[in-house]
This record gives sequence, structure tokens and C-alpha cells, in this order.
Amino acid sequence: MTIEYLKRGKSDAERGEDDAKTRAVVETTLKDIEARGDTAVRDLSAQFDRYSPASFRLSQSEIEALMARVSDREMADIRYAQDNVRRFAQAQRDSMLDIEVELQPGVILGHKTIPVQSVGCYVPGGKFPMVASAHMSVATASVAGVPRIIACTPPFNGEPNPAVIAAIHLGGAHEIYVLGGIQAVGAMAIGTETIDPVHLLVGPGNAFVAEAKRQLFGRVGIDLFAGPTETMVIADDTVDAEICATDLLGQAEHGYNSPCVLLTNSRSLAEATLAEIDRLLTILPTADTARVSWETYGEVILCDSYDEMLAVADDIASEHVQVMTDRDDWFLEHMTCYGALFLGPRTNVANGDKVIGTNHTLPTKKAGRYTGGLWVGKFLKTHSYQKILTDEAAARVGAVGSRLCMLEGFVGHAEQCNVRVRRYGGINVPYGEGAPLLKTAD
Repeated sequence: MTIEYLKRGKSDAERGEDDAKTRAVVETTLKDIEARGDTAVRDLSAQFDRYSPASFRLSQSEIEALMARVSDREMADIRYAQDNVRRFAQAQRDSMLDIEVELQPGVILGHKTIPVQSVGCYVPGGKFPMVASAHMSVATASVAGVPRIIACTPPFNGEPNPAVIAAIHLGGAHEIYVLGGIQAVGAMAIGTETIDPVHLLVGPGNAFVAEAKRQLFGRVGIDLFAGPTETMVIADDTVDAEICATDLLGQAEHGYNSPCVLLTNSRSLAEATLAEIDRLLTILPTADTARVSWETYGEVILCDSYDEMLAVADDIASEHVQVMTDRDDWFLEHMTCYGALFLGPRTNVANGDKVIGTNHTLPTKKAGRYTGGLWVGKFLKTHSYQKILTDEAAARVGAVGSRLCMLEGFVGHAEQCNVRVRRYGGINVPYGEGAPLLKTAD
């Protein structure tokens, strides 16, 4: 196996140093929010966003006024994208069924699916107004039937962004707060004098938002570790440098720390893509951001074979994986670690980010090894239940349970079973002993 790096990004050690600095800042900030509540939230908003309104929560009249500033064309596009997200989420929801089965005579087992009772959705928007993130979190939670959905989004250029607020409102949020960063995530999870805490946090964000979610996990649930965006292009010589470079820089513009990787078995494509990226960075309006990401985190990896490309891709476990080869479905069949796949040159990551219907809140930092992205199922809890309908079944199961509890040394557990064997089976089991073998328990 021969793997050659034509370009390398920051080392894992350097990235680890950045993560450590972020962890320290987040830990201090969350402690401040817990200690000072609304006062801390207001101070942080003033410091980082230069925003300190009379109330961070928008009233209905404020929401309506902001939505009135969205053009008919923009509103139609928002509705189109949100409808796609809703329809796909509903199809996913319809695939999740409650079950009940009589596992043996008189013994009923089942599970039922219950929506999480309150969700805090973070919708990024300080650098770019992330309209689509409202669909992915708020609308999907609405499809799941969550009874309390709150959303936080930072001010954009000193005020709430009308299109973002429109998308959040149309998505079904019950409370909308103009708050960003650690202060938003902390307020939703910890709670303040004016914001009741939620049970689950969802949504993407920058490194500080992602780290805040990580530190708050346990106090609340989180969807996944969704930090700065990552993209990988897997390509062979069936495509050209322009499309590869465009797809890499299209995600590099997200922020200054957005890893972007070209993985190919074509040296000519790799070299041409490097040159094309240099050209595009002279004309891309967001080049100031994209260039930093590319220079600091961009990588070009040359492999000998498709099997090598597959192994490297699974090891990196990138958030977005654009596949443009002569065997796209082969990668779909064999890849195991990623956030989402975008198969073939006709689609692209921006489609998934904004409009096509799949969710764009996806695992980063190799989390694709153990979880998928945000989907309607993240807002639902599957709870099991059991019931025993007959005396015979109560005695039969109880007797086996009694003996297994004694095998483990749990006498109190055994007595929970024994009392049923005595009452429903008519067998006088000595206290603190395992039940005898019943004739019905072969």
C-alpha cells in the first residue's frame, strides 16, 4: 500500500493544542452561566456579539415584522427546502414502529417510541446566516412531535436575520431567542431565570459550540459532536480539476478551521486540482476564509488503488464525502465511517447542506465511526415495557428469575421473583433461597 501526501494540513498534535485551549474557555464560560444566569448570558452576548436587547426572546410581533422583510422568492425557496426536509424526516419517522409481541404464553413484551419532551436547537448565524440549519433541527423536531422546541441563533450584523427567523418560525419553534455561541448553548442546557432548561441539545456550530455541547452531555442529551465542517472529495479521472476544486473550496469557506481533503488515484487530477484551487482563490469572494482553511487544513492524498482510497476514507471518517468515480455505488456499499455520502458529479455537498432533504447536521472529528447524523430518530426515545397476563406465566418466569438472581448473589432480587412464585404459583419457596424447578419450566 503506497499513500502519498501531495499536501498536508495541521498535524493531529497541533489540532489537539487548539482543542485544549477551546476546552478551557468553554469550561470557564459554562461555570459563569451556571453561577450568574441571565446576567452572564447578557454580558457574554454584549462582549462577543455586541448585542444586548431588552429581551433576547422574540415576541410574535417581532417575528412577524422580521418575516415581512423576506421577499416572496426567498420565502418560496425556504418553504421548498423545508418541505423536502420534512418529507424525508416523515418517511424516516414512518419507518420506526412500536412493537408488541407475546414472547411466550402469557408474557407480553414491547417498545414504544416517545418524543423527547423539550429540545434546544442551535442555528448558527454569526458569520453566515445559516437558514438551512433551522430546517434540519427545528423542522425535524417538529416532525418527531417534540412538544417544546426552542431555538437560539446569533445576531447577524447586529440584528436578527429575517430569513433565519422565518425558517425557524416556519419550522415550528415555540420559543426563539437571539443568542449565539457558548452563551446560547449554555442557557438552553443549564437554564436561567428566563429560559427553562431543555432535555436535548441539537445543531451544528463552531468549535466553541461543539465543545460546549460535549461538556454539557450528561446534564442534557446531545445529537452528536458537530463541530467545524469537514469535507472529502473522492475522485478519479472521470472528473476534472474544476469540479474537485470547487467542491473543496465550497466547504472551506465555512470557517478558518474547516478540513478539506482530496483523495484520488490520479496524480494528474491531484496536481491539476492544486493549481485550480490557486486560481479559484483569486476570484472567490469568500477567499479570505477559504484560503486559511485550505492552507492550514487542506490535504491532497494520492493512493494506488480504490481499495486504498476506501481504507483512507474510512480512517479519516469525514463529515461530508463527495464521491465522483467510475464506481460510486461500490463506495456506497463498502464505506462504513462518514457523515453523509454525495454520490456522483450531479449532486454535491451544498445540495445536502441547503435543499435536497437529507439532514446537514453530521458527525465531525471522526465521530462518524460510531454515529450517524441528526435525523428524526434523534428526537425520539424507544422505551420497552413488559407485562405478564397469567398466573402460570408469572410462576414460570419468576422461578427461573429467582435462580438466576441467586446465581449472581442478589437475594433481594430473588425475593422479587419468589413472592410471585408463592402468590401465583402456590409454591412455598423458603425466604432467601432460589425457587425450585417447576414442571412448567422445562
